[in-house]
Amino acid sequence: MSVLTVVLALFAALSNAAASVLQRRAAAQDEDRAGAVHTVVHSLLRLIRDPYWVGGAALLALTTVLQAAALAVGSLAVVQPLMATELLFTLVVGSMIFHRRPDRRTWLAFVALAVGLALFLGAASPSAGHDTATPGRWPWALLALFCVVTGFAAAGRLVHGAPRAALFGSASAVAFGGTAALLKEVTGRFPQGAGAVLTQWPLYATGVVGVISFLLLQSALRAGTLAASQPALTLGDALTSVGLGWGLFGEEIGLGVRVLPELIGVALIGLGSVGLARAPSVHGAWDTAPAARDGPGGGRPRQEQQKSRPPGLPAHHERDVRRQE
Repeated sequence: MSVLTVVLALFAALSNAAASVLQRRAAAQDEDRAGAVHTVVHSLLRLIRDPYWVGGAALLALTTVLQAAALAVGSLAVVQPLMATELLFTLVVGSMIFHRRPDRRTWLAFVALAVGLALFLGAASPSAGHDTATPGRWPWALLALFCVVTGFAAAGRLVHGAPRAALFGSASAVAFGGTAALLKEVTGRFPQGAGAVLTQWPLYATGVVGVISFLLLQSALRAGTLAASQPALTLGDALTSVGLGWGLFGEEIGLGVRVLPELIGVALIGLGSVGLARAPSVHGAWDTAPAARDGPGGGRPRQEQQKSRPPGLPAHHERDVRRQE
């Protein structure tokens, strides 16, 4: 692992975390403004006018550039696991955006995640592999990605709340892992010249899969809080990328006696992610409070908001009242 690869991957993780927080901020506020139609397309038409969402979209574009640069100089099995630090950056950036100070339990969860990641990468020591995929393997890889993403998305449509956010986050994670692998394929073909890259399929496949990943991410952000979607999104991306790096680019990780510390590292990553999802600092209203403050009626005192509800109106109709206001 070169220093340049690590630095570029960490900056990409920071940019992606900030993008997720800003877009979740916009999605949370949009929940109070949404009308009867809740499709992704109608939601996006509203969100493109939100400065938080636009800022998040710009950061997603920056993430792509930084990620491509990291993949050009490092292996997929190194870059994408390092992107798991996005969870750490999500806590920091989210705490500033949502004005929630993390508690000790939350920090312990993130320490476990960081130590687990360092232990796994240090023990696995992924090899560089090939710049481009082994011929003939991309069709099978794309078929597998399609089946897994479709399965997660279909299951997500059957449930609601946190499970839906987790399932759509998992679908988005697998799709983003595929996008990263395609992006590495594109950067690996740079030596062939710009003309060759522009006339070959990987560049356009990267765009298509990237758009699908983006739409799945929007569904995950609207379905529930970051505590539900972000662990699945980040860890799923890392695991998918390690598998694709091995299957497509011949990247290998250390085995033998190294398996034990690798498994300990994976266990710590899992414990840290579960701890994050259950931590009081990020559970429930952590990333929904700004919507309540900045949405319709958000600037009024609580007593005044309660008085604005007509007498006898059930609590579950309060959102409709806020929309009419």
